[in-house]
Amino acid sequence: MEFTELIEKRRSVRAFDASRKVTREEIEKLVYAAIQAPSWKNSQTARYYAVLSDEMAEKVFTECLPAFNAASAKGAALVVTTFVANRSGFERDGNPTNECGNGWGYYDLGLHNGNFVLKATDLGLCTLIMGIRDAEKLRELLLIPETETVVAVIAVGKAAQDPEKPKRKEPGDILKVF
Repeated sequence: MEFTELIEKRRSVRAFDASRKVTREEIEKLVYAAIQAPSWKNSQTARYYAVLSDEMAEKVFTECLPAFNAASAKGAALVVTTFVANRSGFERDGNPTNECGNGWGYYDLGLHNGNFVLKATDLGLCTLIMGIRDAEKLRELLLIPETETVVAVIAVGKAAQDPEKPKRKEPGDILKVF
């Protein structure tokens, strides 16, 4: 798929087809695309926790997501995204390089997740990035170390409906050229 078509086709989906299961191999392709993204000093602090079993997904839905997110993600695989804290944006002595500190970890993970969701679109899959979640319950359920910051849960699957593209701003609305 041509790049412009790919970025224009990507949508946040809130209804997934439960009859079409995402495979481990597909998740590995998404993570492979994610790790091609740049990161602060090539620190590569992004981490991914894939939930493919129906039993574990049900626990995430009931224990870790609010009802509206759980309903939107039903039928999808779930991927929890984290980053290793206090590395990206920090010097070897542990001091932040600039005022952003762990903001660089969030930034780098965002770049990785951008590749992840675009690759999903390329494979004919759809995604929903959910930031409203219970990080501590996810950490406990998926054995995520305390050294990682839980950021998002991404639902991945086949869409049960084709959502319309929401209106986007024009470059002139957000760009200043000097």
